[in-house]
Amino acid sequence: MFKKTGVVLALVILGALSLFLVDCGSSSSRPSGLLYVLSQEESNVSSYAVDLGSGNLSLINSNAATCPSGTPCGPPLQISLDPQGKTAFVLNQGSISAYTVNSDGSLTLSSTPAATFATGETALGMTRDAAGDLLFVITNAPAIYVYSTNPGSTSATLTSTISSTSNPPLTRVPTALSAITYTPTGASSAETVLFVTSSQDLRQPPNDNTLGVYAADSSGNWTEQPNSPYSTLVNPTAVLAVNTTPPGQPGAGAIFVYVGNTPSTGGDVSAFELCSQVTPPQCQQADVDNHLLYAVGVPSGVGQHPIAMLVDPTNTFLYIACNGSNQVYGFSMGTASGKLTALTPPYQPTGTEPVALAMHGGINTNSEFLYSSNNLSSTITGWPVVATTGSLGNPITVQFPPGSPYGMAGR
Repeated sequence: MFKKTGVVLALVILGALSLFLVDCGSSSSRPSGLLYVLSQEESNVSSYAVDLGSGNLSLINSNAATCPSGTPCGPPLQISLDPQGKTAFVLNQGSISAYTVNSDGSLTLSSTPAATFATGETALGMTRDAAGDLLFVITNAPAIYVYSTNPGSTSATLTSTISSTSNPPLTRVPTALSAITYTPTGASSAETVLFVTSSQDLRQPPNDNTLGVYAADSSGNWTEQPNSPYSTLVNPTAVLAVNTTPPGQPGAGAIFVYVGNTPSTGGDVSAFELCSQVTPPQCQQADVDNHLLYAVGVPSGVGQHPIAMLVDPTNTFLYIACNGSNQVYGFSMGTASGKLTALTPPYQPTGTEPVALAMHGGINTNSEFLYSSNNLSSTITGWPVVATTGSLGNPITVQFPPGSPYGMAGR
């Protein structure tokens, strides 16, 4: 298994390792791209400038702590940037830390956490809505927390909790989550829907291996939707919702939810379609209102333990990091059907035990790069991406001794 404690991005001069990494440095102005990588061993986050023309990296700073002094935070897990790129949140096992993003891309830690969790409660995952107004966290309590925030703000206010003491209670221990915001056809405002996977139901008899769907009611309370949860394949370990509407265009096209599963051997990804408007054809208006899901197609095979999924800026290509087989898989997504078609080549090797993915670049053919953080080998792997086909070029691996990178984010 990958390390739960152990990540340091103690930084060395990396320029000699390859043309992919240049000498450490900083800039007086915002770099063209940014990569942030968490270290669990050192409880810090390192910032890198990314040259989007070449993929080269330059160290900005390596010592931004992930926990305010005197606060019991636990190891960091994930980092999320707000849509404006002005602030960031880091999810630790025991708290959420907040940062201001400086003009050169470095981070400044707020003196107090944005949120803390109860003693003995461990955070498992975090996601944010597209507008940056909502922050969602799942824990082993089990619980789902919804926080209100604003782009550019370092504060987060708890607005809703779904837990074992709620009515109805949350009876499933979550494993992963993904939120999507869209404007249904004919609607005047956007709405956000949350998808949560689980592989353990605490009830008897249990209903393990499920995908839950949650949305806010007219009072702003988040509740599980009718017909939820949906059955998934064995041990769902990752989930990602994708709106195939081209970026920058209004409305909701087809919305697909992809779930990565981990059977005893190998791995697979299955797809569901959300009734976001009267599509697919069998959806009625009540199905749209209730956020009904339909299973589509057949599962696609991937490597062992798909743990992280990422979509490219055009909402066309899906990338999946497989922790157990040290690979990243790539697929083209059918914008009308949700069907996954393997890219050429279908996968590329990573370092040992990849745990997170990040991507940089606009919608053009010369400036897209995909990165994975590889926990056990203490490396980061990068690939140039052919934007028109989604294909990944030859990998370049960078060592980060003593290492063990974990969560990462880029813009």
